[in-house]
Amino acid sequence: MTDTFPRQYARTQRFTLGEPRNITISPDGQRIVFLRSSAGDDPVNGLWVKELPSGDERLVADPRALRGDADSTSGPLTDDERAQRERTRDGSTGITSFATDAACQVAAFALDGKLYTAGLLSGHARHLPIDGPVFDPRPDPTARRLAYVCGRELRIGELDGSSRTIAGGSDDPDTVSWGTADFIAAEEMHRFRGYWWSPDGTRLAVCRVDTDSVDEWAIADPARPATPARSIRYPAAGTANADVSLHLIDLDGSRVEVDWDREFFPYLAHVEWTDAGLILSCQSRDQQGSIVVRVPTEPDAVEHGMIEGEVVSSDYDDAWVENVPGVPRLLDDGRLLTHTDEEGVRRLLLDDEPITPDDLQVRSVVSVLPADPDAYDEAERTERIVIIANDPKVPTESHVWLASTAGDVAPATTEPGVHAASVGGTTVVIRRAHLDAPGSSFTVHTATGNRLSRTDTSIDSLAETPLIAPNVELMRAGERDLAVAVLFPRDFNPETAEKNERLPVLLDPYGGPHAQRVVASHNALLASQWFADQGYCVIVCDGRGTPGRGAEWERAIRHDLVDPVLDDQIDALRAVADRYGCLDLRQVAIRGWSFGGYLAALAVLKRPDVFHAAIAGAPVTEWRLYDTHYTERYLGDPNESPEVYDANSLLPLAGQLERPLLLIHGLADDNVVAAHTLQLSSALLAAGKPHEVLPLAGVTHMTPQEEVAENLLLHQLDFLRRARPDPR
Repeated sequence: MTDTFPRQYARTQRFTLGEPRNITISPDGQRIVFLRSSAGDDPVNGLWVKELPSGDERLVADPRALRGDADSTSGPLTDDERAQRERTRDGSTGITSFATDAACQVAAFALDGKLYTAGLLSGHARHLPIDGPVFDPRPDPTARRLAYVCGRELRIGELDGSSRTIAGGSDDPDTVSWGTADFIAAEEMHRFRGYWWSPDGTRLAVCRVDTDSVDEWAIADPARPATPARSIRYPAAGTANADVSLHLIDLDGSRVEVDWDREFFPYLAHVEWTDAGLILSCQSRDQQGSIVVRVPTEPDAVEHGMIEGEVVSSDYDDAWVENVPGVPRLLDDGRLLTHTDEEGVRRLLLDDEPITPDDLQVRSVVSVLPADPDAYDEAERTERIVIIANDPKVPTESHVWLASTAGDVAPATTEPGVHAASVGGTTVVIRRAHLDAPGSSFTVHTATGNRLSRTDTSIDSLAETPLIAPNVELMRAGERDLAVAVLFPRDFNPETAEKNERLPVLLDPYGGPHAQRVVASHNALLASQWFADQGYCVIVCDGRGTPGRGAEWERAIRHDLVDPVLDDQIDALRAVADRYGCLDLRQVAIRGWSFGGYLAALAVLKRPDVFHAAIAGAPVTEWRLYDTHYTERYLGDPNESPEVYDANSLLPLAGQLERPLLLIHGLADDNVVAAHTLQLSSALLAAGKPHEVLPLAGVTHMTPQEEVAENLLLHQLDFLRRARPDPR
């Protein structure tokens, strides 16, 4: 069978298979531990170790060998594992996550609900027969034992295979679980875990989650009517969240609750327990307030059965306080690293004083490099904080920066592209993606003072090379200097096109918060290029609300997800049309998924004078049906401002549809539930408005199934061709 781009795109899970991932580096900088599958179309991840400085690489754990089945790609998944993969949008199989001890000498992972451990020095993995099913196993920092989640319980496992429950059990209601992240934490705050070991391995900080007050929704499988509907607890905007508390638990099961103002700050966004102490980051329900709580862990800190946390930092914003990955963080000397939106950008604070400049947008904090006490240069005796940041004027790129605790900041990467980093000791692995080559490179560097020196070692990516390459121009458009990618067919030169040679146009945005599509990365634009190769000029625009442009840019959509978002897409279209004379503005379509699906449907409903067809995949159509943390951040509480939700809903616009609209939705989606599409379809039908609906049986918010992903592209192309207006 001849390979095609849609087939390759689906088979390789968007060219992510075969790339190194979950990179962890030992604190001495001598071992790099990571996951990687054996080929670009192999979904089964194995556990690998690369030794430094030799560069020798070993496969420590091969899931197929551990199962004793050379042909297996996946085994049975527990409910917790299935939910975690959905929250992390992970369609791979095999070993999808692992945890290590403090020295990075032992790793633990779950496979098919069973527990495995691996010696990272010996290079051997073994099954540890322990009561299961096992989820999220984590060795204690001293590697003497491990903890894991089993259903609603948190258990301690010993190396002899014995185990005991330290939290949860038959005395708890069915709505209570221990040691896992609640839905909101995992889906919106990127906190995917629910327990943390103390540095000495004698206690744990453990989340208790009670979903009793959360509304119960049913996710059914209409294609299999004999299969009972799956019940989920979904915290929709304006309704109750799960009750999340934190407890310190000893190995014998004795526990004490951590006390902070949970009534006003109910969201537990971040927990970190290091030698410097235990700290929490908590948010108010409206997300305008955030606090950092330091928790005393001394035995005499318990009063009246509780440990009272001390608020050591706070932040407030009239709109919202953003959560930034990697902070808050305590440095070894006890100083506190936090962040704030100040002077239009996101800045790092050290004990409430800025240490990054006002022209650098901080995206995340990766790690802290140890100071060199023997260095001659005083600057090299200062701790360096490894961050990912960008110039707000260049949101299409992100770079690794080193921020000194003394206040100086220097770029560690300067080549064009999108960068990420992993750190252990003074070893830094840099991941770089850019426009001039497919995939990503993974290079190993050594940190010295305020610079990184590249070594001769790298980690090989086994990802497939795409069959196509983007024919793209990144440009800035309109009065708001919008970031725009313009893609033409690979055999089409817009500068030499005949005056009567005009291309139909396809807008291909996401267009919403927390995601960018216009980035200097080859693979990020491949699907857009495939549509361009079918005879379109494809335009991708990151408008107001998207990240990387500073706080004011992100907050421009507060209480209004309609006008700023849609206006920026139209402005980008007009700017590209002014730049190139080969666009046929009588034929303009738009496609998108998730928020992009909302934007696509919005465009064709609100501006039929501009858009002549739309494909809305997994769209949010009624914001009252989406979750609390995301929706209330931008639109407020629907109980207090229902008019805001009415103004941002697509349902009241159903009677305005004049153009072809294709709605696509996975019926198993538990993030943007299928009710969004079904309610819009019902409103359109009631208004007598023809439209198309493509239901995807058994498909969630992501589409890792090969046949689904391939044929979705082909079906969308067929719709676009059928929906073209007569150009006469």
